[in-house]
Amino acid sequence: MSEMNLTNGEWHVMECLWDRFPQSGREIVDTLQNRIGWSKSTTLTMLKRMSDKKLIRFEDTQKLRMYFPCIDRDAAVKKETENFLNRVYKGSVSLMVSAMTQKQTLSDQEIEELYAILDQTRHKN
Repeated sequence: MSEMNLTNGEWHVMECLWDRFPQSGREIVDTLQNRIGWSKSTTLTMLKRMSDKKLIRFEDTQKLRMYFPCIDRDAAVKKETENFLNRVYKGSVSLMVSAMTQKQTLSDQEIEELYAILDQTRHKN
């Protein structure tokens, strides 16, 4: 699913399903109403659209329609990160890290974590 680009609304639904699945439509409606104030009709419309796009799937039981994610959270996060990096920083990881660290102070632990990530990357290549 290389063309996956989730909208903000789709992220809300996916986060709900990644937290726990399967979930009934009623459970998703209740969760999204509490989290972000969506109405029942908004949530049901989003579930229909996302099902049509094959981002989620459903199974009808005797009384409930149960929803499942069709995409993996890690894959979606990686794709979103790649899109953001390309769109905002023209693919430059160093430019992104520089911009992010100029605006906020990093703790010693965060700096050590960045060093560890860079070290792992060096040894992969």
